[in-house]
Amino acid sequence: MLHQIQILNNIAQIGLTEFDSKYQLETNPKNPEAILLRSFELSAEQIAATVNVIARAGVGVNNIPIEYCNNLGIPVLNTPGANANAVKELVLTGMLLACRNITQAWYYTQSLSGDDQQLHERVEKDKKQFAGSELAGKTLAVIGLGHIGLRVANAAIDLGMKVIGFDAAITVKHAWQLSSQVTQAHSMLDALQNADYVSLHIPLNDKTKHLFNSKLFAQMKKSSVLLNFSRAEIVEKAALFSALNNNLHYYVCDFPSADFIGKPKIICLPHLGASTQEAEENCAVMAAQQIKSFLEHGEIRNSVNFPEVLMPRSTGFRLAVVNANVPNMLAQISAVFSQKNINIIDMINKSRNEIAYTLLDLEQNVDEATLLQLKKIQGVIRVRKI
Repeated sequence: MLHQIQILNNIAQIGLTEFDSKYQLETNPKNPEAILLRSFELSAEQIAATVNVIARAGVGVNNIPIEYCNNLGIPVLNTPGANANAVKELVLTGMLLACRNITQAWYYTQSLSGDDQQLHERVEKDKKQFAGSELAGKTLAVIGLGHIGLRVANAAIDLGMKVIGFDAAITVKHAWQLSSQVTQAHSMLDALQNADYVSLHIPLNDKTKHLFNSKLFAQMKKSSVLLNFSRAEIVEKAALFSALNNNLHYYVCDFPSADFIGKPKIICLPHLGASTQEAEENCAVMAAQQIKSFLEHGEIRNSVNFPEVLMPRSTGFRLAVVNANVPNMLAQISAVFSQKNINIIDMINKSRNEIAYTLLDLEQNVDEATLLQLKKIQGVIRVRKI
């Protein structure tokens, strides 16, 4: 039987070719096992009962009802790092736009009229108003050293900048990838106080919403530049406008707002962070591969709501169990196989917040009665034979 994949956005073709003849790709399949999307606003009502996994070809998952998926035992996957180079390059572009007053200079040039001699005379007279500064020797504070932040930090070092990095939860993998020339800040304020440029690379959640408020802006260096290519809501607007009238030289972001239009000290781009052919292709390939790994092997990579679970197959008989993360669940699950005299060859169990996920490789196949017995255990959300 073919695995039906519901496609809800235009996905780069190179990603779709990852699905072989075992898969059927449609916009409205009858019984989809997986949903692949980008920015489509997915409601709970649009998730079929047969869906086992949802993958976002990108990073942000605000368009997916995560809590609803938790209740149904559906892992939501994304593709961190696939668009990291694209965003990194745009951040560097933002710094260059700000330090050399490029946007104002561009608008000025477009407004010129007259012959070449007249243009030359006027430009020589007026160009001083667009005089800027160089990035080399300036200090950049990078807040968040994940896939994108560490690349921004390393690239800034290559540009001759001094870089201060702050991340309270940096992974060991990312720490190894970070240039040894990046100075560690011990707090957010420590990172901000001496920075000429501040670049945000943190997720939006309850703790980071309006994180950049009047208190933090007051700690920033005079004539500094704030770059936000993470999420708009991390920066409080009222505090931002106040800072632009005081110590902030420019605000560069990727999130258009009616309040930003016509503001000379705001450089606002139309959400271009991941808008490159390479990034879209990388995200599509990564999302497709993760769907296949989950449907064919039950493995979970880059989930925003489930633990990461990887286990090489020991047999051809594998079960995946999703359950509430409460005591005694694993014992009850194992007891079912003991009663049925079914030997467990290999097993892995991991949890994340309220969700626990178990992969089991069994010595023999299981019948529907065994599956039903597992599903009847209080706290078990979903059982899938792979």
